[in-house]
Amino acid sequence: QVQLVESGGGLVQPGGSLRLSCVASGFTFRTYTMTWYRQAPGKERELAATISASGSTNYADSIKGRFTISRDNAKNTIYLQMNSLKPEDTAVYYCNLWTGIYNYWGQGTQVTVSS
Repeated sequence: QVQLVESGGGLVQPGGSLRLSCVASGFTFRTYTMTWYRQAPGKERELAATISASGSTNYADSIKGRFTISRDNAKNTIYLQMNSLKPEDTAVYYCNLWTGIYNYWGQGTQVTVSS
């Protein structure tokens, strides 16, 4: 069965950096687009960044230039490198797989940006 396990969240000061990881299993990882979503307190979940099977990337305007999504197919892992973090980046970050039929989510990892 599909499993997505995020890690790497934590508390960081404004301007700091974090790297999130999502380890995937149960499907042919290298053939799928993978996505990071985030959900801030009191807000709806929103798409943050996407990486296709070929490595093409797309970002929400709010994080463009500060965050980088990448993937390591040998490790079945995607990453989200987050730099120049702002308090408004505080959210639970989720890894997502959409197969075209089924939608899978990880358990999420909390990122808190605060001084």
